[in-house]
Amino acid sequence: MIELVSESRCIQCNVCVNVCPTNIFDKVPDAPPSIARQNDCQTCFMCELYCPVDALYVAPQVEPLESVDEKTLVETGLLGSYRQNIGWGRGRENGAKEDSTYQLLKQMK
Repeated sequence: MIELVSESRCIQCNVCVNVCPTNIFDKVPDAPPSIARQNDCQTCFMCELYCPVDALYVAPQVEPLESVDEKTLVETGLLGSYRQNIGWGRGRENGAKEDSTYQLLKQMK
């Protein structure tokens, strides 16, 4: 579920607003988008995937977390980690070869 829009990282491009299939964000003039309908989030990670500056955090849980601290997310490497793990973004490498399913399918060939 979407948990955080980083005010310090967000560049207000509103890409997340446009790619969200369940319309959970609201555009806010001269500010980062707001998470307006968190319970409608389907945890598809599309917003985090398309965010060009890793300003979003989607937790794999389907229920809202009680507290999300941006500093902790940065320190633990979770903020923008989905894009990093799949290799989206300039200078990143695809990590699919490390995935256990990929390894299993490779052995079956």
